[in-house]
Amino acid sequence: MSGRPDRRSAIVGLAEPVDRQVGGHVLGVLAVLMGFASISTDFYLPAMPAMADGLGASHGLVELTITGYLIGFSVGQLFWGPVSDRYGRRVPVAAGIALFIAGSAGCALAGSVEAMIGWRVVQALGAAAGVVIARAVVRDLFEGSRAARMLSTLMVIMAIAPLIGPVVGAQVAAMAGWRAIFWLLVAIGFVSLALLFTIPETLAPDRRRRDGLGRALAGYARLLTHPQLLAYTSAGGFYYAGMFAYIAGSPFAYITYHHVPAGYYGLLFGAGILGIMTTNLVNSRLVGRFGSDRLLILGGTLAALAGSVSAVAAYTDVGGLWGLFVPLFVFISCSGLIVANSVAGALGGFPAEAGAVSALVGALQYGSGIAGSGLVGVFADGTPRPMGWVIGLAGIGTVACAATLGRMPRSGQAA
Repeated sequence: MSGRPDRRSAIVGLAEPVDRQVGGHVLGVLAVLMGFASISTDFYLPAMPAMADGLGASHGLVELTITGYLIGFSVGQLFWGPVSDRYGRRVPVAAGIALFIAGSAGCALAGSVEAMIGWRVVQALGAAAGVVIARAVVRDLFEGSRAARMLSTLMVIMAIAPLIGPVVGAQVAAMAGWRAIFWLLVAIGFVSLALLFTIPETLAPDRRRRDGLGRALAGYARLLTHPQLLAYTSAGGFYYAGMFAYIAGSPFAYITYHHVPAGYYGLLFGAGILGIMTTNLVNSRLVGRFGSDRLLILGGTLAALAGSVSAVAAYTDVGGLWGLFVPLFVFISCSGLIVANSVAGALGGFPAEAGAVSALVGALQYGSGIAGSGLVGVFADGTPRPMGWVIGLAGIGTVACAATLGRMPRSGQAA
């Protein structure tokens, strides 16, 4: 990186050093943009049982509001990635935030669970812009292990939102009703839009792709022919399936089945976020020494073990609440070793197509979340069992895909 000061200075449009700028205000704004994925759901998790009562819907249907969000989020990333490669990073993000604001307002005004699911799709289409383009901005500025380190740092910062999100959501719902949560998201969208225009554009005009949007979308098929990209993406995808099975199922598993008060649910959920923050810090310290592939395999192994134990606990009820919580905590904490390394590994081999690769990775990983949350909703039976077996299978799939990286020829940044 030190041998390429001219390119980085031109990208940022400001004087060196870039690291100092990215480590401050720019890094904070990127964390806010990446946080849209979590705040859009984490804020209303404690209110899901109240939403079911207010909308006259079953628990399974309310869980599908998460599935609807993931559908919009996956499709949105496939669109925003090539758009940002062609038109730059900042303007597409602004358009996405505007869409996020509209979707959040629609959720606040929804009169049925079907309308809620539809507006959640709109909300997610907008939120996808911030997440996919923030990752591409990291790739604009950094490479290899440095990119993985910066992604881990971003995830530690943005973990503050899901850490306090369920707690804040529970309090907002208690004081003003669950609809007020979505009005809060509208306000956050407007603040984020203002912050966006305080950071520079990171993709210079001479580095933008000139292909039409249709050709860029067709390029996804070509990217999917790369075995390493598939391995990184699939490892993250299986993990996301388990993660969103947890997000969809844990409110009912903890609050309804184990009778945890809604206000305390945020503490249990927040413990998992603290675990994610810790492993991301560990990852950022160790990735330069051991490499992202080894840490990804380590994270996948731990996720498989924890997921299997959580499945057994969900079926047998051994240990009650804590027998379920502990392995779930370990599984969720593995995010710090899996997500950043899988994303950085996938991005590393395609520096000229960072937006498109970021979009494809995000779409496939969050698309896997559709399967995870959808299965929990479809097979909901009032117990934690559907959540448990989905998480168990997801952990096994994660380590199986990560392990294939050790048998692949190493080349380029992806190695």
